[in-house]
Amino acid sequence: MNHPDPIPMELAAGGSIDTGRLFEDYRELAELEHLYNAAIRQLTIKFEILNDEFRVKYERSPIHHIESRVKSTASIVNKLLARGKEVTPESARENVNDIAGVRVVCCYIDDVYSVADMLLRQTDIRLIREQDYIREPNYNGYRSLHLDIELPIYLSERTEMVKAEVQLRTVAMDFWASLEHDLRYKNAKAIPAGIGDRMLACADEIAAIDREMQEIYKEIQAL
Repeated sequence: MNHPDPIPMELAAGGSIDTGRLFEDYRELAELEHLYNAAIRQLTIKFEILNDEFRVKYERSPIHHIESRVKSTASIVNKLLARGKEVTPESARENVNDIAGVRVVCCYIDDVYSVADMLLRQTDIRLIREQDYIREPNYNGYRSLHLDIELPIYLSERTEMVKAEVQLRTVAMDFWASLEHDLRYKNAKAIPAGIGDRMLACADEIAAIDREMQEIYKEIQAL
């Protein structure tokens, strides 16, 4: 499990923008991080339980692996500033849905939707927004199912409703997305249009293989 990486506000905002009181009180920051780490742990456990039950009932696991992260304080501040929102812990909780992020990498496309349905059937999970980049891929070829959700975190003296983003994708989608991110966002050089077209073509080819592998799996299961 990844951990948050707090960055001083003067670095996050370029040293020139008043970032309000997001870090005014270290205790507030610690409580914020605790809430979102708790949301990640709770979601991870939910997915592990579902995966284990599926293995017992069907002798296979729909989930290949689970990743998670808490968005860095710099990213939170920059997102709030970009949206013209006040930079405070309360504003962050209200306006940023993906401070806590869990990525569920599944074996097959059908597994993505099965796992998503199993999660959303749970009565303590509230769906805020769904973005299906599998049925309607992003302009660059990105494919994944995004669920913005809210879940309760039970504390010693109160219950807090915490937002989180869940990304569900196949191993093939994750392979492309990881390399595309490495090529596009970790490279200081501008990506020529021709290379962008080639990466989009790769996304389409990988998606076709993803569908073919699922069909092969179905045929084997039907034997």
